[in-house]
Amino acid sequence: MNAVSLIAPGRWAILAAFAAGAISVAAFSLPQWFALLPAALALLNYLWLHAESPRRAAALGFAFGLGHFGIGVSWIYISLHEFGMMPAPLAAAATLAFCCYLALFPALVGSLQARICASPPLRLLVLVPALWTLAEWMRSWLLTGFPWLSAGYSQIDTPLVGFAPIVGVFGLSFAACLLSGLVVLVLTAGRAARVLAVAAIVLLFSAGQGFRALEWTRPVAAPVRVALVQGNIPQSLKFDPRRYRQTLDTYRRLVLAAQAQLVVLPETAIPRFLDAVDPRYLEELERNASSRGADILLGVPLREPAGRMTNSVVTLGSSPPQRYSKVHLVPLGEFVPPEFDWIVSVLHIPLADFDRGDDVQQPLAAGGAQVAVNICYEDAFGEEIVRQLPKATLLVNVSNVAWFGDSLAPAQHLQISRMRALETGRAMLRATNTGVTAIIDQRGAVIARLPGFTEGVLQGDAQQFTGATPYVGFGNTPLLSTVTLLLLWVVCLGFWRGTARRVSARMESR
Repeated sequence: MNAVSLIAPGRWAILAAFAAGAISVAAFSLPQWFALLPAALALLNYLWLHAESPRRAAALGFAFGLGHFGIGVSWIYISLHEFGMMPAPLAAAATLAFCCYLALFPALVGSLQARICASPPLRLLVLVPALWTLAEWMRSWLLTGFPWLSAGYSQIDTPLVGFAPIVGVFGLSFAACLLSGLVVLVLTAGRAARVLAVAAIVLLFSAGQGFRALEWTRPVAAPVRVALVQGNIPQSLKFDPRRYRQTLDTYRRLVLAAQAQLVVLPETAIPRFLDAVDPRYLEELERNASSRGADILLGVPLREPAGRMTNSVVTLGSSPPQRYSKVHLVPLGEFVPPEFDWIVSVLHIPLADFDRGDDVQQPLAAGGAQVAVNICYEDAFGEEIVRQLPKATLLVNVSNVAWFGDSLAPAQHLQISRMRALETGRAMLRATNTGVTAIIDQRGAVIARLPGFTEGVLQGDAQQFTGATPYVGFGNTPLLSTVTLLLLWVVCLGFWRGTARRVSARMESR
């Protein structure tokens, strides 16, 4: 009896599923051992095949999800307790409750795949990849969405990433799930099926590598000389009024030293509403940029006379004044749903009542480029990023991931930004408070970065691109349509087979 068959039907299966989910986090940043994700999903698939009921399969999926998210997004506790001042027991309970919510999605996949189809090959190669993809997509918009740790991100440095400009990160998730199903067949099926599964794996990677070689977009104009400012303002002091003057001095010094066409500061670099900032400070920055024919993108909250408050980026310099206001706000961090008003008395998060920006906003004409700005975790939503494309020639993300300390979050966020560059065929510039500040090319490669938790300015050249990848043109629609048709096909096939068996049984009984 081998080890896998020992745990499959027994009491250790739940523990094995939990461990697989926890270990799978290492496939993402950090340390990005990409093979662990398909391996972990292969074990989960195997356990699902041996689950005695849909309820048991759901429990296995939940255990996997709890391990996956319990480790992968444990940094939420840091923001709630260390910086939000929530009592430790309550912060731990809130983090656990959120991870349990996220674990419901793989639990749903487990239950449905067991109910819909009994054929192992169909479950492994069609049903689970399709259901998993739809579950990740649902997670990206339900309750405002949280698409963190989608399976596709783990494959960003494998040949499978060639599919990203065509079907986006969820398409890569489908490919990763398909790969895991093929691995199960290689390990458990008969000789002929194993040969076909190996051939399918080779074909899958070959197709990804082939698409990887294609150029979906083309360079336009000369590269832009950019300077990305990392102020390294401790989150515990960022909104301290006694630190305000020192924060302004830090950014003034870094900006005035930057020699670039486009200077980018982090999210809420100035921790005060723009109308409350000394006009002489802003005039000095603008005068310096204008004298060089340059522009500054400044992260700052805005307050309008009508009472609207937005988390925004404004331009200073040689170009006309422009702004981008954040659309996808963080629940409890940037807005409070009415049913959670009570939590305001527990959390101590400044600027937690923003209004949404307009869904459709034009790129900012700055530094000689058309810049599509996104703020903080907005870059986790691929279909929202493409709203400013193909007009935009450059992507810029400004963030303050200091909320999550020295955790997995900054590296995971960098991986997400890399995927957006791949999907859109555009260079991505990331200016952050404490890291990771980086220049990413149109192929998702990090070509320069600053160390985390250090003060500095990252200078380099960013090539502008024009044109549209298939993902920019069609978004997730082709992928979602395909997986929906696959699910309908499996359901109809199961219904037809069930009807045929019942008819056959009746005839035999006569």
